[in-house]
Amino acid sequence: MTAEAIITSRDAAFGVARSFAGKFWILNDVPRAQADALSLAAPISPVLANILAARGVTAETLGDVLEPTLKRLLPEPNSLMNMQKAVARVAAALDARESIAVFGDYDVDGSASSALVSDFLNALGRKPRIYIPDRLSEGYGPSPAAMQTLAGEGITLVITVDCGAAAGAALKAARDAGIDVVVLDHHAVDVAPPDAFAQVNANQPGDESGLGQLCAAGVTFLFLVALNRHLREAGWYGANTIVEPDLRDGLDLVGLATICDVVPLTGVNRAFVRQGLIKLDAGLRPGLRALAAVARTQPPYAPYHLGFVLGPRINAGGRVGRCSLGAELLTAPNDEAAWPLAEQLDLHNSERKALEAQILETAMAMAGTQDNAPFLLAAEDGWHPGVVGIVAGRLKDRFGKPSFVAGFEGGQGRGSARSVGGVDIGAIVRRAREAGVIDTGGGHAMAAGFSLPAAKLDEFRTFLADTFANIGDALDAAAQLQIDAAISPSGGTVELVDEIARAGPFGAGNPEPVMVAPDVEVAFADVVGKDHVRLRLTGGDGARLDAIAFRAVSAPLGQALLASRGKRIHAVGRLKADEWNGRRRVQLQIEDAGPANV
Repeated sequence: MTAEAIITSRDAAFGVARSFAGKFWILNDVPRAQADALSLAAPISPVLANILAARGVTAETLGDVLEPTLKRLLPEPNSLMNMQKAVARVAAALDARESIAVFGDYDVDGSASSALVSDFLNALGRKPRIYIPDRLSEGYGPSPAAMQTLAGEGITLVITVDCGAAAGAALKAARDAGIDVVVLDHHAVDVAPPDAFAQVNANQPGDESGLGQLCAAGVTFLFLVALNRHLREAGWYGANTIVEPDLRDGLDLVGLATICDVVPLTGVNRAFVRQGLIKLDAGLRPGLRALAAVARTQPPYAPYHLGFVLGPRINAGGRVGRCSLGAELLTAPNDEAAWPLAEQLDLHNSERKALEAQILETAMAMAGTQDNAPFLLAAEDGWHPGVVGIVAGRLKDRFGKPSFVAGFEGGQGRGSARSVGGVDIGAIVRRAREAGVIDTGGGHAMAAGFSLPAAKLDEFRTFLADTFANIGDALDAAAQLQIDAAISPSGGTVELVDEIARAGPFGAGNPEPVMVAPDVEVAFADVVGKDHVRLRLTGGDGARLDAIAFRAVSAPLGQALLASRGKRIHAVGRLKADEWNGRRRVQLQIEDAGPANV
């Protein structure tokens, strides 16, 4: 479907067929009867009722949206394929006092999952070996060499978390060395390697659990629920005079990983994040308490703090420092052990920002020469592999296109890709791997990683061009901006912001509502900071609404906003409340805008 077909098949909201950011606006349809039923089912405003009804929420499911609880939403762990087999193997290892290793990825999800398993086994008096591979020298996931190292240490059982789903060579090496491997993962695979003792992964062939939205920490939590239940029913705790662990203590880690891995905030994931924030606010985990302190943030926490304050610092160890730092921090037993780790991660995060800025400038210039391409590919010698994923995300946000970024060293490149809604970047990368265009590759719908020699870069570019030539419909859909509701400047109140927050947590699969302030005058617009545009919008009744467009000065949106002083526009964004001099005020964080005189 072409962009013109989209425009003729449905009228553009407020007449904006091409906004300042090049978007086609669509105002979400509201099932009127369903919205009325929601208003009757709970004391919510018509605005929130309309938003929820347009997202398919019914009076029957409203309670799970406004008050998501694990009691109602936690699925049966044994619905995951191979769960009972995995539980039985780990329980046998506990009985036999086998040496157990936890093998994790170096990102937030892998570090949090490693900490979950480690905390549980430590509580049972079975301290595991945590193995986080070095990003530069070992790459992602289990390797035959790593398995041989663990076998040499006497390890007989390895539990992989957030990795291992497609590690065929490593799993074979483990089996040959006498190691059983239980895989706890969520990465999509077309064929599960046969050498794992048991793979628990909703995104593997044959699994019918319907839990593919879980991150690795979510899968790991369900595994621990099943293992804990098995041990309780077997009388293991009493026989070993051990107090049963409280699994709720790990929900801060599950909530953190769920946000940082950008999985859909639907079903049990909503409860994981909601309950995880409560645990995080309580400040019981020394590592997260120390990290929040060095980041100069404090409760109450929101998904923003997980995804943009704490998460990047935990990831920084895997990007530019020691890859095990994240897991070490999350398992730190006390403040004394946690503080130096938190400070080191904060320092690495600053180093990561500096590297990112250097690479981003060149990558932006490269992307600017690809205006007519449906995707972006930027690659250069010397780009640090630890930050190419962040740069890919920046390109995707700036240009609205799936973006691939790779750094090369010695003729070998490592890259990351970030996608827009409707384009499964993980599937594309896997097809490239299967076609022999790249050496390794895999990931999720929105993010993926890959490696390739420099000699194959042009072939990879051609493969992407051929692939994207056949998915025009998805790219056209990504150029649409879905708007949830319209408000006037006088309607943008703290009370409305607080009420909308009841429908959170917001993120992938449950985006924060996008509001439009139609036909408002730009009474003031100026540059603030390095790259932000601050505005004051006024309605026909004289009511004012403060607004800001972040990182917009160098983008078409920012330039158009600055040129709109004294003019009338339609402004689209998300309502936020912040505190200034002891007073809470509302601000519209602008994502897009368009002229109001068309």
